[in-house]
Amino acid sequence: MGGTAVETLREALRGEVTGPQDPGYDEARAIYNAMIDRRPAVIARCADVTDVRAVVRYARESGMDLAVRGGGHSGGGLCVADGSLVLDLSAMRWVRVDPEARTARVGGGSQLGDLDHEGHGFGLGVPAGIMSTTGVGGLTLGGGHGHLTRAYGLTIDSLLAADVVLADGSFVTASADEHPDLYWALRGGGGNFGTVTSFTYGLHPVDTVGLAVTLWEPEHIGAVLRWYREFLPAAPETLNGFFAILTVAPGPPFPEEIHGKKMCGVVWCSTGPQDEEGLTRTFAGVAEAAPPAFHFATPIPYPALQAMFDDLIPKGLQWYWRGDFFDRVTDGAIDVHRTFLENLPTELSTMHMYPVDGAAHRPDPMDTAWAYRDAVWSGVIGGISADPADADRIRDWAVGYWEALHPHSMGGAYVNFLGADEPDARVRATYRGHYDRLAEVKRTYDPDNVFHHTQNVAPAAG
Repeated sequence: MGGTAVETLREALRGEVTGPQDPGYDEARAIYNAMIDRRPAVIARCADVTDVRAVVRYARESGMDLAVRGGGHSGGGLCVADGSLVLDLSAMRWVRVDPEARTARVGGGSQLGDLDHEGHGFGLGVPAGIMSTTGVGGLTLGGGHGHLTRAYGLTIDSLLAADVVLADGSFVTASADEHPDLYWALRGGGGNFGTVTSFTYGLHPVDTVGLAVTLWEPEHIGAVLRWYREFLPAAPETLNGFFAILTVAPGPPFPEEIHGKKMCGVVWCSTGPQDEEGLTRTFAGVAEAAPPAFHFATPIPYPALQAMFDDLIPKGLQWYWRGDFFDRVTDGAIDVHRTFLENLPTELSTMHMYPVDGAAHRPDPMDTAWAYRDAVWSGVIGGISADPADADRIRDWAVGYWEALHPHSMGGAYVNFLGADEPDARVRATYRGHYDRLAEVKRTYDPDNVFHHTQNVAPAAG
């Protein structure tokens, strides 16, 4: 079947088609997480919407298992499957900005860096992610949060429309006026409903932002978290800051004496005043919790902030992650964070708590598939290593951390932070009371569950 598919698709598509016998196959099947090592039967790198429609139809007609790859950042490797036909959108990488309308239309294979770069030329941007190499598609369909969330909301709150190839190969546009049920589901429901070939976003003013990094010694984690849990939700929405436990990377801006040390800290982003006096005033409170071991603040172009972690955690590392939503940071949770900071298994392993309050709390909870408008933080635990020999160790650390922390959570998680090996009950918990409505939309647009290599919502019974 794989060889037949390769030849048939090569005749039908403008894009590149790669099979197991072809040069470049290993590169074509590799994704961001090197812990995922799967061998699809064929990879179809679509050049345009017509290619996408042809691939979806071929999968249906041939009975081949279909997986969809955008940016390839899926932590659980949901974008590639053994023996499957992989629909690869990575060649559909383009951005068109309308500065007058303050909108951007973005190809389904684009990365955040593409959107950040093009928008920056007009002093505009979208709240989305913290790494420029993340795929626009997967991040958006899961909901999307990042440095600008408190100021401008979730990524889906800026999504105006999406062009979608459905499971039967037909093409529709979903928006508030067209296929509104699909539009609702795409805003947080993941890739369950079709292949999105382009996204249209409303843009927001963002140019230079204030970056700050504050680090504290591990013994201060209790005081810092007790301060942070009160300080940030009460801060102006122009200020965002995600809390982290980490090992300090060697190199600037960190002084040599703290290289390799375990720390807790906050990475800040401010859309407020960018002059020296303004930055000093914005970050004046960081010493209230405890004396920082390090504090650095500077104006920075928004795309540069988005790319800040790209070199630190590039493609090809071992990853295992788990996540949860939190509406508060309990004293019991602080004890858990302290324990697992002390036992970080590798230099790259980390835990982040991203704020999802501020502007993200304003939409009605029923307006989108994102079911946790009352969450204040979206947490992720990432076991990360360059060495494949560490795979079990980082997985065990992440799972142990999550099991200890989960009782202090709200029960569900950001869908993009779910592990591939978690039970269906976790997907249901993530969508709360929205799950049944999502299943109904799934039955309408994908009744045979063609798009099932996702955190899957199965079609409702007929």
